[in-house]
Amino acid sequence: MRIPFRKMHGLGNDFVVIDAREAPVAMTARRAAALADRRTGIGCDQLIVLEPATAADVRMRIFNPDGGEVEACGNASRAVGLLLGGTQTIETLGGLIRSEAGANGVAVDMGKPRFDWQDLPLAYAMDTLDMPVGWEDLQGPVGVNVGNPHAVFFVDDADAVDLVRLGPLIENDPLFPERVNVNVASVAGPDHLKLRVWERGAGLTRACGTGACATAVAAMRRKLTGRKVRVDLPGGPLVIAWPEGGSIEMTGPAAFSFEGSFEDADFPA
Repeated sequence: MRIPFRKMHGLGNDFVVIDAREAPVAMTARRAAALADRRTGIGCDQLIVLEPATAADVRMRIFNPDGGEVEACGNASRAVGLLLGGTQTIETLGGLIRSEAGANGVAVDMGKPRFDWQDLPLAYAMDTLDMPVGWEDLQGPVGVNVGNPHAVFFVDDADAVDLVRLGPLIENDPLFPERVNVNVASVAGPDHLKLRVWERGAGLTRACGTGACATAVAAMRRKLTGRKVRVDLPGGPLVIAWPEGGSIEMTGPAAFSFEGSFEDADFPA
């Protein structure tokens, strides 16, 4: 039996999307990692499986290249929003989100951010607006959960940070029992941020939608920007708005790359 898939991307953050709403597809960590492998599989930053949902239009499952299933992915949410079209409610492990495909890209309501130390989660209590911890030159991050956990560091020059070396150290620090996404950002203007992200379970990435959301919210909480900002990632820009006390709205592009299929037996579950 052959299983069809679509290859999609958001700002270069690429996905293999499998629509399993009508014909179920078994997915395990082993199979997800094999499909995501860029040398022996199809290759992607995240594998997405769409399934039926009871309280939403669709359920979206998200697997990192290491096979781990994660709660949220902003760029994948836009890709799925483009694939389904119109306005959709999407169930994720991180909660319900809403997407709306339009002429200017796909807007996604990412829900309300959470800031309590237990929501990230952290290993012990601390102020998440200015966490009293650091790793070499990266000090005092902001902790934000936007469906998945993020540590946001504000620096003078995001491009100068050795994120390939420091990212995995912070991601796997015992302070973060479920690991963490690592964001380094610099303020380029009153409503403009530059961002690089080390993604939990995936590594350095060209774009991270939840990272852009978490970083924008962190900047707003620290009063570094207004309530609507442009976030420039290596793959391109996203626009993030967060009305005080409300949900985060992320707007940006998504695109199809190609379609294909694979033999079920070639990637055993």
